[in-house]
Amino acid sequence: MEQSKLNKIIKRVVTALVLIPIVIGTMYAGYPYLHMMAIVIGALMAWEWSNMVPNKNAVVYSITYTMSIVSAILFPSLIAILALMFLSAVFIWVKAKNEAHRGLLTLGVFYITIGFGSVMWLYDTVGFLDTMWFLLMVWSVDTGGYIFGSTIKGPKLAPKISPNKTWAGLIGGALLSMGVSVAYSYAFTVADNVVFYAVLGGIIAIIAQIGDLVESYIKRSLNIKDSSNLIPGHGGIFDRVDGLIFSAPLVFILFSYIASGI
Repeated sequence: MEQSKLNKIIKRVVTALVLIPIVIGTMYAGYPYLHMMAIVIGALMAWEWSNMVPNKNAVVYSITYTMSIVSAILFPSLIAILALMFLSAVFIWVKAKNEAHRGLLTLGVFYITIGFGSVMWLYDTVGFLDTMWFLLMVWSVDTGGYIFGSTIKGPKLAPKISPNKTWAGLIGGALLSMGVSVAYSYAFTVADNVVFYAVLGGIIAIIAQIGDLVESYIKRSLNIKDSSNLIPGHGGIFDRVDGLIFSAPLVFILFSYIASGI
């Protein structure tokens, strides 16, 4: 193995070993620590998007994105959240009328607010254990995709979008997600739910991979490799949460439906 590749792997592992316990511990502690962490992450995502997409008013866009995601984290009213989100989108659409990437700048409002906001809405709906399960699914597909994709390799998944993604990585990530889901549901939920959680874990893996490809397409269109260099060995926050952003809204809607007892 090349020394540079080995150093990158070591850096990724060390960073994960530092950040994952912080995330889990803060989630377990709950309010207000979780919301404080979420606001910080949301603000960093706002900064990343406004600097990743070339524009002439990065500060203005970053503040607007931050206001929208903070409302999603703190406001109890869905109407208030939707109103501020759409007002933010309209403001950016008007402000960016002379920007080369007007559509992407406007998309940032929904991408950040709905994608990351859904994780917090999920936590408020089902609590720590099920939200932890969801995060484990996303982490598992990333880990499985990296391990199986780099060892087995084989046919490319979408070579024009992301040349490093393979079908082996997708299948391996889905299988690892399903395996982790079964183990987690046996440990923390009723055994009757094992099949449900296993199947859902596989579905999340596929949706998370789609999210990964969408962000890869956006970065390729902008001619950049990483969304930023905030996380050593991993790139930026969007590079770590691209799958989460796509799958979180689905999981939130499904679990909200189950929780309502309809």
